[in-house]
Amino acid sequence: MAPQRRAASKAPEGNGAAERRNRSSTKKDRAPREVQRLWQRPWLRTAGLGAGLVLTALLLWSSLGADDGVAEVLARRGEVVAGRFIEVPCSEDYDSHRRFEGCTPRKCGRGVTDVVITREEAERIRSIAEKGLSLGGSDGGASILDLHSGALSVGKHFVNLYRYFGDKMQNIFSEEDFRLYREVRQKVQLTIAEAFGISASSLHLTKPTFFSRINSTEARTAHDEYWHAHVDKVTYGSFDYTSLLYLSNYLEDFGGGRFVFMEEGANKTVEPRAGRVSFFTSGSENLHRVEKVHWGTRYAITIAFSCNPDHGIEDPAFP
Repeated sequence: MAPQRRAASKAPEGNGAAERRNRSSTKKDRAPREVQRLWQRPWLRTAGLGAGLVLTALLLWSSLGADDGVAEVLARRGEVVAGRFIEVPCSEDYDSHRRFEGCTPRKCGRGVTDVVITREEAERIRSIAEKGLSLGGSDGGASILDLHSGALSVGKHFVNLYRYFGDKMQNIFSEEDFRLYREVRQKVQLTIAEAFGISASSLHLTKPTFFSRINSTEARTAHDEYWHAHVDKVTYGSFDYTSLLYLSNYLEDFGGGRFVFMEEGANKTVEPRAGRVSFFTSGSENLHRVEKVHWGTRYAITIAFSCNPDHGIEDPAFP
């Protein structure tokens, strides 16, 4: 057994030690009074309040716009991007699908442009989304309108708006709405073909192509959880090229909700701007997610293309 030590006996406290303790206590009592007097000085109080406001603003900006892991902004809301393209190595995702020479991605990457769709066209397209989504809407924060299949979020489910509303549809949409929809789709298709050096005729519009409306309402179902990272080619096997047309403005119409390309240590983000088109090859080389929307409402339309004609869908027709 190890020997045990006896505790050292405590020496009696002399007058000197007591005096030192009393002086220490006096200093402690004096400190709060000195701090209080300093805080009562107008200039220092103003400076302290200013610093507090700055800190509050930084925290608010962080909660509304910033996102952990985002290292670079690919396209800011305030700039007009004539055309920006970043090439990245293709993943192996396309090898497990039938290849179509001259279309299946061999050149992979991501691009952004603000000069293909005008702001006026974006406003008109957004009005189509607003009219359709006014007929329903999810109980959670993410609502979907698919003019091709007729899918519309209603509560916790989806309905076919063409069957559900029938003849009323002609009072909601117009032939001009569907004509504009086709024209915008064609412009986006040509932009993707040019960027990747392929023929536009080799691209086939595919499903799901849909409008999305996202707000800060708490998710009610898995369909409302839009913020998870995913790969489009894995989620939707038909996708070869994905595009998004933004219909509202980051930090004007909503906070949060930026599009994030996820890369180890160097994420890239796109700040939505009405009329901005973001496009990319759909494989794992472009793993991505959308930040949660903190306030306001974010509108966009996802337009997807496949190289496989068997996966093609027609443009929606006026009912």
